[in-house]
Amino acid sequence: MNQKVVLITGCSSGIGLALATRIAKDEKKRFMVYATMRNLSKGEALVEAAGRTLGRTMEIKQLDVCNEDSIKACVDSLPERRVDILISNAGMGMIGPIECQSIDDMRSVMDTNFFGLVRLLKEILPDMKRRKKGHIVVISSVMGIQGILFNDIYAASKFAVEGFCESLAVQALRFNLNISLIEPGPVITEFERKVYDEGLKTDLSKADKVTADMFTNIYLKNYKQIFETLGQSADDVAEHTFKIITMENPPFRHQTNTLYTPMTTLKYADPNGDLPIDTFYKMVFEHDKVFNASLNFLKLLRWRKGAALTGIGRGSTN
Repeated sequence: MNQKVVLITGCSSGIGLALATRIAKDEKKRFMVYATMRNLSKGEALVEAAGRTLGRTMEIKQLDVCNEDSIKACVDSLPERRVDILISNAGMGMIGPIECQSIDDMRSVMDTNFFGLVRLLKEILPDMKRRKKGHIVVISSVMGIQGILFNDIYAASKFAVEGFCESLAVQALRFNLNISLIEPGPVITEFERKVYDEGLKTDLSKADKVTADMFTNIYLKNYKQIFETLGQSADDVAEHTFKIITMENPPFRHQTNTLYTPMTTLKYADPNGDLPIDTFYKMVFEHDKVFNASLNFLKLLRWRKGAALTGIGRGSTN
């Protein structure tokens, strides 16, 4: 069987781990997965989750998206340097007032989330173009479409990713390549817990009282409730992504969380851009009871929906 080679970044935990194990456990054994991570000493969870696929349909390799030499060494180690499906997943989060964040920390987020993808494609794209065959899958975010309070830098990195891919997609068509942006909303993983814990440690001394109070008593206070209401599991996102990579004609964008879609739809409903900003402002600052009622309603929808996946995309599956 001619297996497709899948290279995935950021596989030590969360979505990356779920993606690697889901694809490697494909019943039809259509894929050979190279699951990568920056620090191989953090690979225990993946090894355990991989089970019998390890050494068969999965191999674990070192790759740091912030290091061009590391990326090249990883790709050089692959048979014929071939990557059929690249899944760019490695990322960093950041929350809080920008007055309280260092430029160096902001640069780290951009370096990982945006330039990490760019580095990968500089190494892998030329061969995909030469073969006129390949699928680039990017784990983006709804925050690449709609900015969210106190996620300024993270949203900026995802906006950059979306603009980059949207521009590249036109060129990719010329080479018969597919690009797909996977756009989850909140996902309940160790990644999100770490972001929240770092947020709790934020030194708010450089922020004014109103901003500090807004971050502590509105944003952080509601953070967990929002995730409990809207949050998906990493396995759910992996299942959506698996369906995307098995399509003959995969979509350019795919949101994995239908409960979040009405919020991003606001942006497209108003060309001036005022509607989503005004709506979010009123939800956060003027209608506390409405906000909580909305979350309770979404909880009911989630309960009724269960774990069922809705139809995906515009193409058929292989």
